[in-house]
Amino acid sequence: MEILSALFKPVLDFALPPRCPICGVTVEADHHFCLSCWQDLVFLIEPWCASCGKPFAFAQGEGAQCVTCLQNLPDHDGVRAVVAYDDKSSLLAMRLKYGTRLGYGELIARQLERFLHEVPADALIIPVPLHRWRLWSRGFNQSVLIARALSKRNAIAMDTGILSRKSATPPLRFMSAKQRRKLVKDAFLLSGDARSKIDERTIILVDDVYTTGATTNACARLLKKSGADRVLVFCWARVLIDYEQS
Repeated sequence: MEILSALFKPVLDFALPPRCPICGVTVEADHHFCLSCWQDLVFLIEPWCASCGKPFAFAQGEGAQCVTCLQNLPDHDGVRAVVAYDDKSSLLAMRLKYGTRLGYGELIARQLERFLHEVPADALIIPVPLHRWRLWSRGFNQSVLIARALSKRNAIAMDTGILSRKSATPPLRFMSAKQRRKLVKDAFLLSGDARSKIDERTIILVDDVYTTGATTNACARLLKKSGADRVLVFCWARVLIDYEQS
């Protein structure tokens, strides 16, 4: 199979050359960005809030927290987002979520690997679930695609049966933080054997975009109540504006 792939790759590259996932220009290899789009992406790096991972403009000392976390500590133990959510990074997320560019799940997983040094070898990957109605209509869960690629590439266990979505919720895009929290508060359910699988383990909770944290906090709350030691949220992009909490 590898020999056949090597033989036909030049033909495929000529007929269907790799393209930048944002602007579409031809690039040197799959899962690569063109130089212009790469330079325009705002990659998120330390220093960041010790509780939520929101980046700081400058170092504020070990254990420093952002204003939002000082007022309302999150249920998760930090967000590790590759980039800031903006006009360019959102295109990749939307094309994966709605445009059926399923290969972008692999691309995002590759970028998330930079954060794996923070988790132990026995960490467990859990994707944020979709309600079955939305899964049936869309045909796939973008968080599962990212999680599966991350799991396969790095030999980290993944489980899609521990966490499920019991309540269908409307799209949250234009809702306030308070509205989002209310809608997702009781939207998730853990399997009966969840505790035996997650007790004292670090959980990598995978999503595509982190906005207010309402969804991932609802998931993290359940996971930690059932014994998870830490819940780190891994995602492609993070909205950096502070939503009104009231």
